Amino acid sequence: MHDGAIVPAERTQWITERARAAGFDLCGVAPVDADQWKELDRLPEWLKRGYAGEMRYLHDARRADPRRVLDGVRCLIVVAINYNSPQRHAPPDNENSPRGLISRYAWGDDYHEVIQRKLEGLIAEMRAEFTESFEARAYVDTGPVIERVAAKYAGLGWLAKNTMLIHPKLGSWLFLGVIMTTLELERSFAPGESPLPDFCGTCTRCLDACPTQAFPEPYVLDARRCISYLTIELRGEIPEDLRAPMGRNVIGCDICQDVCPWNRKAPVAELPAFQPRPSLLAPELEWLASLSQEEFSAVFRGSAVKRAKWRGMVRNACVALGNSAIGDAAYPRIRGLLDRLAASDDPVVSSHARWALGRIPIRATPAEAPNAAD
Repeated sequence: MHDGAIVPAERTQWITERARAAGFDLCGVAPVDADQWKELDRLPEWLKRGYAGEMRYLHDARRADPRRVLDGVRCLIVVAINYNSPQRHAPPDNENSPRGLISRYAWGDDYHEVIQRKLEGLIAEMRAEFTESFEARAYVDTGPVIERVAAKYAGLGWLAKNTMLIHPKLGSWLFLGVIMTTLELERSFAPGESPLPDFCGTCTRCLDACPTQAFPEPYVLDARRCISYLTIELRGEIPEDLRAPMGRNVIGCDICQDVCPWNRKAPVAELPAFQPRPSLLAPELEWLASLSQEEFSAVFRGSAVKRAKWRGMVRNACVALGNSAIGDAAYPRIRGLLDRLAASDDPVVSSHARWALGRIPIRATPAEAPNAAD
């Protein structure tokens, strides 16, 4: 056990070692001086443009200054853990069994729960190790802090043109977590020093590949057009002009990361919790669209997919079916399913089912087809 007189640098080294022992790939310490985080200066204008969509929680004024979140906070401990998978997305669409696409981050266990437990465990170790009294709060996409910006100033990477954090060796397949603390620690960068440089260069592959054109300019995301937002955060109607570009994505989107050169040699995650559940690699759209509320809750217990809610999943599956090639063998089943959903009492589900029906040409079923012998 260390006493309260231990120097901040030794504390930081100890915390970094314990973070790695807990399974985190990266750990750094960021300052809380808001005037050092230049990205926060752009937040009010970003919000004013409406780019946050319906995510009202992003308007919390505390996001503009971490010091407003915890009285006496001195620094942020920022951790990152790799979730890259050796598996890839679904194979080309099967006309007789159309498949959907789920973002890689949701293939395994819910990262919010996994990382939160690890952060709480790290805080418990800190309390046992340091005799000095201190406060600490852990956040995993759950608090008024912009983790990506904190990670940049903790030295964990740079913010790319698609607004993702990229580490030069690990790429961008990273989950982030933050511990705010009143404990005095050595920062990853001294005042006036620069974090890792931006290595995006002239590359614009992520921007060019976005099917919904969610980037009005480099380093700026209009969340209202982002497939991840549309499939998860948006609770109501998906704008009609964005439905076709969504393709077969039903939860999130990895396109801008899939095309990023920095992810070509990204290592594979070893943590068992983030290994893909087989049912989520290429789920049948017919199955997803037919789930009841009870079935949805049971199937996706402990999964980040549950964030989309039952209505969102069925809505998204309808859109994906409307964007899929439907073979003759599957046509009667899928047409019947969409007809039933179009009659749903839920207006969001019914309207998206009707849209999908309008995308599937009416054809004769085998029972209706003329007899070739006639």
